[in-house]
Amino acid sequence: MLSMSHPILVIVSGPAGTGKTTLAHRLAATIGCPALCRDEIKEGMVAATPDFVPGPSDPLTVRTYGLFFAVIRLFLEHGVTHVAEAAFQHANWARGLEPLQPLATFRIVRCQAEPATARARAARRRREQLTRAAHDDIGHFSVERSFEPIRLDAPTLDVDTTNGYDPDFDAIAVFARAR
Repeated sequence: MLSMSHPILVIVSGPAGTGKTTLAHRLAATIGCPALCRDEIKEGMVAATPDFVPGPSDPLTVRTYGLFFAVIRLFLEHGVTHVAEAAFQHANWARGLEPLQPLATFRIVRCQAEPATARARAARRRREQLTRAAHDDIGHFSVERSFEPIRLDAPTLDVDTTNGYDPDFDAIAVFARAR
């Protein structure tokens, strides 16, 4: 009989336009596990909700939060290593992550990029990805906001994505897999 192992939860976080989703999917493919992206969950909800208009703390954003953490918990309770990606600002997200710490080995990857690069990426994404209509992307940049990175008692790696990855992708993957 197989005993269940302790899964790894790779948390990919950072402000809008810092390449979180791209990195999360690439890490998941390299590790050989699923990527769970909060924005993609919301996009699925919007696909089922005609005439939805995004805004700060809109009803689907609020519903997405609970579902996102329920799925993370379900994966961990069943021993599934996975990558979870969202903005994960500390004040808003620590309450969802802290209760999950006994279920997994956490690895936190915090993305950052030069503000002009992040804004350009977000603008390109709005033009090229129809599913971005589910999000208040313009609101992320319309008012200067301070971003409070997630801080938990877990190994943390800061990654600059302005020009590729610094540290490089191989180092990020080694960090994410480490026990």
